[in-house]
Amino acid sequence: MAPDTRFFRYLALVSHTLLIVWITLWQFTFTKEHTYSPIFIALFYILPLLLPYWGVLKGKPYTHAWANFVVLFYLIHGCTVAYAVPAEFWYATIEIVLCTGMFVGCSAFARKRGRELGLGLKKLKEEMKEEKAYFEGQQ
Repeated sequence: MAPDTRFFRYLALVSHTLLIVWITLWQFTFTKEHTYSPIFIALFYILPLLLPYWGVLKGKPYTHAWANFVVLFYLIHGCTVAYAVPAEFWYATIEIVLCTGMFVGCSAFARKRGRELGLGLKKLKEEMKEEKAYFEGQQ
């Protein structure tokens, strides 16, 4: 694995781990007034982050790619809370920073590692050329 690929892998892994820890601390420790039950918080705030965690730990490029869809929920949450709840602005800012780190790390790692492993998608022009050659050869 190339050094820059390894850097993005660790960026994604550290940001993901810290985001899990931060959301847990924020929702169960720092928030004084709970409007949701602890089960709801665990299911809707923590569980989605745990779903791709095993694949991120193992360094799977495909898991890094789809983990970005999960982290976008937390980015939206952080932006909304930063705007709407002044008392939790700094909590939300930390969430936004961790989400950004995870998104950049996952995106770059998935792209770079996928290329190293030869998992890239073919360009449409190349795909069309192969299909044309295949179908012309059958006639």
